[in-house]
Amino acid sequence: MRFLSVIFGTLLLTVMPGSAALAQSLDVNEQFVAEFEIDAVDVDAETFKASLSGEAGPYGRVYLSYDFTNKQNLDTMGEFTGFAWTQNGEEIVTGTLQGVWVKAGKVFKLYTFDAVSNGKLNFAIGEIDFVNKTARFDVSELKL
Repeated sequence: MRFLSVIFGTLLLTVMPGSAALAQSLDVNEQFVAEFEIDAVDVDAETFKASLSGEAGPYGRVYLSYDFTNKQNLDTMGEFTGFAWTQNGEEIVTGTLQGVWVKAGKVFKLYTFDAVSNGKLNFAIGEIDFVNKTARFDVSELKL
């Protein structure tokens, strides 16, 4: 048993420095919070769709639509695509949304990269709570 502990410890020390080297940091321009209410949900046998609206920092009032799928048939995670639309004064800005969702208790955590029509790229981590009809994201505008 002691022999296995020594081997495991040696392997752990060998792997850990390499793992730290793989870590990436995101270089960001601006960060903001986006909070939404779920306006509608549509479910069929293979996907579920959600429409949300709310406030998203510098973008003001934003409307989102998501298509959630589970193409790998995993129990607690899948993928999504979506679309965002906002009008701030005369300026209309749109965005394409893509990422993964993970079921975490009663909420779904979302990890998303979003290409925006104003030339920006946003990365966001958030939670959607279908029971309370809310969503909240911490959004970072990435430096390109």
